[in-house]
Amino acid sequence: MAESIMGLNELFHLEDQDLRSYSPLTLAYIGDAIYELVIRTILVKQGNAPVNQLNSRATKLVKASAQSDIIKVIEESLTEEEHDVYRRGRNAHSGTMAKNATMGDYRRATGFEALMGYLYLKKDYGRMLELIRQGIGEDKLNYEQ
Repeated sequence: MAESIMGLNELFHLEDQDLRSYSPLTLAYIGDAIYELVIRTILVKQGNAPVNQLNSRATKLVKASAQSDIIKVIEESLTEEEHDVYRRGRNAHSGTMAKNATMGDYRRATGFEALMGYLYLKKDYGRMLELIRQGIGEDKLNYEQ
């Protein structure tokens, strides 16, 4: 039996694919989910709180403008490979746009999500979490509202 969620491949008999074969929007699809899961986990582990309060705090960190701000903070520390994944995601045309987001914010957020998806599928969880922590900073996580 898998010890954690990271044991998905073994439990469901999944094979790793060449990450270069994934479209940037597919990487963004999984990256959006894993980033939100990380944020929700952090907020829940900080202590029990009403769900509407948790949701409000999470929304502030996962919306397109917040993700755009994160990539602006971490972009200089990205490796060439990571920057290429981000750029491909940023330049991908999805045909949709987030509510209450500028086109620039939405594209940068899609690039950020593609990067998170890439690192997750690459199983480079440490790097993924390091970039998230660098991008959001402690001050955005440790506030009461």
